Amino acid sequence: MKLASLRIITTDTEILTDFYEKITGIQAIRYTPDFSEIKTPVATLAIGSTRTLQFFGGETTARPAENRTAIVEFLVDDVDAEFERLKKDLTLDLVQEPTVMPWGNKSLLFRDPEGNLVNFFTPVSKEALEKFKAE
Repeated sequence: MKLASLRIITTDTEILTDFYEKITGIQAIRYTPDFSEIKTPVATLAIGSTRTLQFFGGETTARPAENRTAIVEFLVDDVDAEFERLKKDLTLDLVQEPTVMPWGNKSLLFRDPEGNLVNFFTPVSKEALEKFKAE
């Protein structure tokens, strides 16, 4: 089994897609006004409007801006450089400046326009570097 994508449901695909394009530097594929994708080498971040929920059982299936359990994580080469870039380009809803975690990653935590947590991280300990070497 392979994780193919993570989908965020939103009331405004344009704003959320623009945000993820800016933070990742990856141009989204905008299939319709209700659905776009940010394709990375490993997985895809899909962004769908609430109108797409009609295909999955109705609009009560998922509620935008109510998630408080998931973190969208991106492995980056230099989390400190990304933090400096993002501070210049965006007004970040910052949760935590780059901080070394007990498991060996240096992490930057912020929120997207819908309130979802986003983590940019760089492995820094020997164990973390070894873990991500093959990826």
